[in-house]
Amino acid sequence: MAVIGAQYSPDVKSNGEAARKIASFTTQGAPESRPGFYEFASVTDNSGYYNVAVVMYWKSNETYRDWEKSSGFAQWWDTLETENSGHGWFREVFFPTIDRLETVVTTEFPQGVSNLREGVSGPIREHVYWGSMRDRFPISQVSELAGEPSSILPHTPEHATSPYTGRVRVPGKKNLVVIRSGQDWASAAPDEREMYLNDMQPALTAGMDYLRDHGHEAGCFSNRFMSVVDPDADFAPVDASFGLGYFDSLESLERWSKSHKTHLRIFAEFSKYAKKLGDQMSLRLFHEVLCLEPEQQLFEYINCHRQSGMLVAV
Repeated sequence: MAVIGAQYSPDVKSNGEAARKIASFTTQGAPESRPGFYEFASVTDNSGYYNVAVVMYWKSNETYRDWEKSSGFAQWWDTLETENSGHGWFREVFFPTIDRLETVVTTEFPQGVSNLREGVSGPIREHVYWGSMRDRFPISQVSELAGEPSSILPHTPEHATSPYTGRVRVPGKKNLVVIRSGQDWASAAPDEREMYLNDMQPALTAGMDYLRDHGHEAGCFSNRFMSVVDPDADFAPVDASFGLGYFDSLESLERWSKSHKTHLRIFAEFSKYAKKLGDQMSLRLFHEVLCLEPEQQLFEYINCHRQSGMLVAV
């Protein structure tokens, strides 16, 4: 999985060129090494910077490496100018083994990494109880998946207005947790759409904003609540979104999920939503969680502000 994008300060408007340049590499190189699925997403962060990215998936680390080389992406990235680019660049790449990845979808419609599936397991027992996420990781049978102590600085405007210059690589963290949790309401009937937008979405937004603005209280390095966008419609949002969060440990994510008022509100609203709609619910939900060793992470930023992604860990 790779999240590769561009970042624009409040006084610079994106024309879509940077995102299209990144996406152009998805159709280059050896066909068998190209990403099996990708989509565009954007978010304006709490410092007012516009971030647009391409989220891409491969079936193996080897095919990603082959693509990186055969498509010309690696050469292009390595020769990007670090001065006078007009905006920042970032890439966040993850190389999980299958025992460090779990994903759940609520419908047969694939989302995220499940677009690369070879099959579907069907209903699972490890679901709808606190701790089920951990139980879905095969490696949790032999490892506690403990993270390393972290010191996450609170968000401050001063940090955001002081971009790093040049390239910055951030070392990986032991058992860093990456969660991508999304919702797609494009196929919802009018009544369900209204219910989602009026009840579910406000609760979800409040939870995502808490992790974005106060993540240091919950062991969350970074959280982006991103809109899926259409590159053929001037990158306008479509009826889908996802949160992309980086936590210092699985325990921190579990604690926020189980006990923080913002997630309890999300859970309560969804329970009411699901109870009312039952089998008629057409909202498509998914999440995918990675728990990664340091060497399974690559974070690189070029002229991004200091509170971008994992730069908060520097």
